[in-house]
Amino acid sequence: MTMPKGSNVPVPTRGLRVEMGWRSGPGVPDADASALLLVSGKVRSDGDFVFYNQPAHPSGAVRHEGKRGDGGQVTDTLFVDLARVEGAIETVVLAASADGGTFGQVPGLYIRVLDAGQGTEIARFDSKDATVETAFVLGEFYRRQGAWKFRAVGQGYSSGLEGLAKDYGITVDEPQHAAPPPPTAAAPIAPVPPAPVPRGAAPSGHTPPAAMPPAPGTRVAGPPPVGPPVHMPPPVAPPVTAPPVTAPPVTVSPPATTPPPARPGAPVRLSKVTLTKEAPSVSLTKQGGTSGAMRVNLNWQVRKQFSGWGSKRGRAVAAHRDLDLDLCALYELSDGRKGVVQALGNAFGALHQPPYIHLDGDDRTGAVASGENLTVNLDHKQSFRRILIFVTIYEGARSFADLHATVTLQPLNGAPVDFSLDECTVPSTVCALALITNNGGDLIVQREARYLVPERGVSPQRTVDRVYGWGMNWTPGRK
Repeated sequence: MTMPKGSNVPVPTRGLRVEMGWRSGPGVPDADASALLLVSGKVRSDGDFVFYNQPAHPSGAVRHEGKRGDGGQVTDTLFVDLARVEGAIETVVLAASADGGTFGQVPGLYIRVLDAGQGTEIARFDSKDATVETAFVLGEFYRRQGAWKFRAVGQGYSSGLEGLAKDYGITVDEPQHAAPPPPTAAAPIAPVPPAPVPRGAAPSGHTPPAAMPPAPGTRVAGPPPVGPPVHMPPPVAPPVTAPPVTAPPVTVSPPATTPPPARPGAPVRLSKVTLTKEAPSVSLTKQGGTSGAMRVNLNWQVRKQFSGWGSKRGRAVAAHRDLDLDLCALYELSDGRKGVVQALGNAFGALHQPPYIHLDGDDRTGAVASGENLTVNLDHKQSFRRILIFVTIYEGARSFADLHATVTLQPLNGAPVDFSLDECTVPSTVCALALITNNGGDLIVQREARYLVPERGVSPQRTVDRVYGWGMNWTPGRK
């Protein structure tokens, strides 16, 4: 059912899937789903914020399951188990943020709630009046007399995910805008104590502009008359030194009565890094991704409008239900050992022993919402010399033509790194996605996005090996 803004419907207290969807296309910015668990309109801590950099709530009640594309329609999904929501939580806010544009550029934005077990739709709200907003509260679950309801909200923010998060009490690391200049009233005094330079948030390492100095006109007019009065503060200083006499009693009592509550955890990082042809590499160390598990995700969709090599064949190259893509990794360890992690031959790898890379599973139907995933154990980064992430078509298509894919590397700590693949215009069945190299202890991620065309009788794996000089021996294998 389609709901008007402000209306509400009761929802069952069980597992629910919340889909936020929109139509993709040229010039359409990406969007990300998030959830905030509130008490009296605020989060209790930054852990009550679930989004792409923090994909699960500590209680297990809410988790971010990721994006899925199908035929020009993109969905970003949250799983919400209302039965596991802690008793103190009154509201679960369901929001979306635009990345690289505004929601006025995002067609067909909607949110819908489905029964996770049965797949039936419980509620739906279509947002049709977006303009300059970069974040939206689309809906919310809230308690009323012991039961849960869903409300269609449709409230927009022009300050993006950062502004939305701060509004609900989240401590945000690396703010997305430059700090405001100092007040003009302080201009004559500013030359004595220099203003601090604000630390910026640009993930690409650009330094934000420093605070503006006082206007030249103010400084020229000021020094002659102000010079003599500079010696006037000493008479004022004695009254200033008097308050410290009363300060000790004031400072002693607050710690004894109401100690300020410590805010748990580090500030939330909202930054993302998108690799492009112009800026194809990034240091994981500089982004803070130096330990823990890093998930490598491949998500894809089939285009409806066929173009490139596929259109020359006069037919759809792949049907979504038949397509089986395999995410793989060639690795070379610091001790010289080499190998491959892939579903073919059940070479799924291992996370806590060499090669410290593990394939989470094999999505052979395209039904897994989170796509194909590899996990790399960055606690053993010193053991890696290089890792090549690549994808092959196992069956269901003769080429990557008419497929749109997105690659995301999500370290446990630090900003996620993502990039999209260009349109494939050659009959390729294997694509090199990203090369990770150990440069003096610093892991560098290089966007490859290279479509390779195997020679007749040569496997996709052997083709990648030859291009990147791995030097391994290959034998035929099957799943």
